Amino acid sequence: MSSALSTADGKTVRVALLGCGTVGSEVARLLTEQADELAARAGAPVELAGIAVRRPDKHPELPQHLLTNDAAGLVESDVDVIVELIGGIEPVRGWLLTALRKGKSVVTANKALLSEHTAELSEAADSAGADLYFEAAVAGAIPLLRPLRESLAGDRITKVMGIVNGTTNFILSAMDSTGAGYAETLDEASRLGYAEADPTADVDGYDAASKAAILASLAFHSRVTALDVHREGISGVTAPDIAAAKALGRTVKLLAICERVTADDGTESVSARVHPVMIPRGHPLAGVGGAFNAVFVEADAAGELMFYGQGAGGAPTASAVLGDLVAVARNRVLGGRGPRESAHAALPVRPMGQTPTRYHVSLDVADKPGVLAQVAQVFADHGVSIAAVRQRDRLATASLVIVTHLAPDAALEATVAAIGKMDVVREVVSVMRVEGEDG
Repeated sequence: MSSALSTADGKTVRVALLGCGTVGSEVARLLTEQADELAARAGAPVELAGIAVRRPDKHPELPQHLLTNDAAGLVESDVDVIVELIGGIEPVRGWLLTALRKGKSVVTANKALLSEHTAELSEAADSAGADLYFEAAVAGAIPLLRPLRESLAGDRITKVMGIVNGTTNFILSAMDSTGAGYAETLDEASRLGYAEADPTADVDGYDAASKAAILASLAFHSRVTALDVHREGISGVTAPDIAAAKALGRTVKLLAICERVTADDGTESVSARVHPVMIPRGHPLAGVGGAFNAVFVEADAAGELMFYGQGAGGAPTASAVLGDLVAVARNRVLGGRGPRESAHAALPVRPMGQTPTRYHVSLDVADKPGVLAQVAQVFADHGVSIAAVRQRDRLATASLVIVTHLAPDAALEATVAAIGKMDVVREVVSVMRVEGEDG
């Protein structure tokens, strides 16, 4: 008898929890403290049947009879749902595949695993009639993935753009408000607990790239992996970059940008990228400060939508996990199934060089007649048109700020490289992409 049928008569839904760190401990607590409410919502009792941790002796606050260091054994045991909060790829991938192939449903917050292996996990779930839910993998407590794959399933999403990493948003927000440089702001973020001891995954954009892959896959019904996502971090953002953005009425954010791109011949592709951008201070994402997350969605029928809230932390992320757990438990009680993977569009991923973007370029140039005309000619030679120019004269030099119209990223990159070789250009001070404005 299948688990779905066996729970239809009110049998308890048994849950195995893999990992009990910041998020896992909150999930364990809430499963215990809110047992009656969760049972009412799911249609049957939801029981925590076991918790896999590396060192059971390090968790005196947890029911000792539930603890084990044998995660593989717990996956094989008589449980209905696996909640995975360990993270990483292996051995977690193997455990979850085993669970799904045995018909056990899986709830996970593992963005790294999903950004590389959603197809494999989804195929295993489909074959066995199991559920795979992962709302907590992107933007913590913010209900985002379910709206993308369910609420907006009948619409045509054209763009998903957002702040999906709290650490980098805290750093950039602090740089904007204080005028401090990147290094000292990172140190402050570490001191306050907003940055990990090793912040590489956050500040170099790896975390955001994994989330971008998941968002693009859901929004555009195509398989996009983290390796498909163009990635740049924030370590190169300077105090002068922030000041230049302010002078133009903009602010700097690290954004995950996923969009449907239509070529001149009508063919469509997906662009997925993570990098710092300047956005107008009037844009909905510009006012998102501190460690909060926000995602801006554009769709044909629904228009513009924005999702905002706590993007990380034990309790907020546990909220998303429990929401998935209730949905999975309800499906098992009623004999239903959650949404399947939707990759029918199979749109190709557009290389970054072919993706239309806009640049903000700051130059130090010789202060003499004709320099602007020479620089403008280089832009024209590369097929890039200029949207705005701002010039400030100083002793023997001049500061030149140029904002372009939309052009292929490769053309913009080649333009900047050519300008850097000009005799009249003393230094290319900074280059940053611009979003949130008509190009």
